Amino acid sequence: MQNCADILGHDGPFSHHLTGFAPRKQQQEMALQVEKAISEHSTLVAEAGTGTGKTFAYLVPALLSTEKVIVSTGTKNLQDQLFYRDLPLVRKALQQPGRVALLKGRSNYLCHYRLALYQHSPRVQNPALHKTLIKIQRWAESTKSGDTGELTDVAEDSPLWPYVTSTADNCLGQECPNITDCCVMKARRKAQEADLVVVNHHLFFADLSLKEEGIAELLPGANAVIFDEAHQLPEVASNFFGQSFSSNQLLELVSDIQAAIVDEAVDMQALGKLADQLEYTAKLLRRVMPDNSNRMTWKACRQLDGLTPALDDMAETLQTLLEQLEVGAERGKALENCFERCGVLYECFQKLTGETPEGFIHWVGIFNRSVVVHLTPMDIADIFREHMKSRPCGWIFTSATLTVANSFDHICKTLGIENALSHSWDSPFDYMNQSVLYVPIGLPEPSSSEYTAQVVAQALPVLQASEGRAFMLFTSHRALQEAASLLETALEYPLLIQGSMPRSQLLAKFRLTANAILLGTSSFWEGVDVRGEALSCVIIDKLPFASPGDPLLQARIDAIRERGGNPFRDYQLPQAVITLKQGVGRLIRDVNDRGVLMICDPRTLTKSYGKIFIDSLPRMKRTRNLKRVEEFFAAQTTNVT
Repeated sequence: MQNCADILGHDGPFSHHLTGFAPRKQQQEMALQVEKAISEHSTLVAEAGTGTGKTFAYLVPALLSTEKVIVSTGTKNLQDQLFYRDLPLVRKALQQPGRVALLKGRSNYLCHYRLALYQHSPRVQNPALHKTLIKIQRWAESTKSGDTGELTDVAEDSPLWPYVTSTADNCLGQECPNITDCCVMKARRKAQEADLVVVNHHLFFADLSLKEEGIAELLPGANAVIFDEAHQLPEVASNFFGQSFSSNQLLELVSDIQAAIVDEAVDMQALGKLADQLEYTAKLLRRVMPDNSNRMTWKACRQLDGLTPALDDMAETLQTLLEQLEVGAERGKALENCFERCGVLYECFQKLTGETPEGFIHWVGIFNRSVVVHLTPMDIADIFREHMKSRPCGWIFTSATLTVANSFDHICKTLGIENALSHSWDSPFDYMNQSVLYVPIGLPEPSSSEYTAQVVAQALPVLQASEGRAFMLFTSHRALQEAASLLETALEYPLLIQGSMPRSQLLAKFRLTANAILLGTSSFWEGVDVRGEALSCVIIDKLPFASPGDPLLQARIDAIRERGGNPFRDYQLPQAVITLKQGVGRLIRDVNDRGVLMICDPRTLTKSYGKIFIDSLPRMKRTRNLKRVEEFFAAQTTNVT
């Protein structure tokens, strides 16, 4: 019987059945280590450089395992890519018909009960929303899965989706009159029966914290859990192991109360007025928050004018509403559910607007139309370690960016991973001959008011030499906007600016537009795959240290310092290194790609910690001479012609 390395080798099924497949030593070695971790119920932490083929390296042993395997990846988009593109290829090559399933969070599935509840609601009767509602109703009659991703002509952020999907709060569970048609239950049953289940990190950790979304039922029978894009786990886990309370939860409750009144208690006008009052107080909470901030500490929020009266009004309204809902709960299941939710929200509101518990960061996320109050645990290592210990199976963590200066200490310490085998496989791409790292001479310190203007001035000749075909990655929206205004009149190449259109459209246009220059911030530093000449240059304005004004960062810094640690060395530097590695990973995506990486920040070479950044990147030619960059691109043009 062939082992995983043989299967991925020259004489294996992939070489014979997959066009363009080339065996890679790194991929074969990683597959053997994954196979071992699954069979021995051990822990593997694996960094696989760009081009290693880590997806096949874990899917082959996962599919060949005789027991259930859960694969969790970073986003819903990556989840769909894994399930609909990668899995079918591997299964075909292996001729392995094992049962596979895709499981998402419940808000990604149609709820037939809520669709019926809201079809006559005033909230969905304006012409634009009603037209969309008709599309959803027609799709609901034919869909087998109820996965909202099927309905591509309704925007993912359409305001209608919350009305026709459910949440843990508003689901009626076994008492739902449409339980036999429940799309969530069907998806869970399919996942229960499958040998391999594809989920995403948000779903995985939502369930670990809420015991609600179906993963808890899958884990006891799982032989392995594989986390792809594992570098994202600390942030996702921190969010879900904490607690939150949002004004949107209140608005959703209001909406459901009003719909339930129409359906079950049309005579309860006082209840409707209380719901209107709750809507007013939820919107008032947003109005007392500043418009020029997206995060604040709870301590700072408490100093805002108008906050205390707004919270008092909200508390009084919630309490009175709870009393009225208790009366209305006897009228029907929808109002009974609203009563239960109101009680939970009232309790959560009291906890999250009170004193800050020890060991937690108390902060507020401020958005255009909503406010979210968070309690985030300072340290998730103990929590996650206990979850791992309670489930004796194989645990595999993999990403292209897990090490800092060739060490796994940061990720293992953050997640509480113990007794793990760790291994890093370098990219098989020839970075030394395919790329150049350029750090220009003469730029001021990033704190200078002239810094972004100087970055643009230094980037212009590079962009001329590359003939566009570039990503410019920024660490702040302010710097991006300043650079965009300076570049608009300085270059003839098309500029594509983050925020001018949805991210997916921006990337599609970049791929199709010759010589384009795309300007982006954090969301373009990772998860973006542009192969070929369309992307031949990546320019990074600063080393991506998190903003010192971020209340979460400041709280972590204070906590680390109180414990006698070094916040910069223990947290800020490792986080920045991993982010930089993600950004650099956009440059070379294929064996034939060539390009220039321009890191503008002079601290890369002038500060002692700059060496840690450099040592964490692939080995490539380095220069501070613009002429060398121009010669590199000139040679590329000559080779093409």
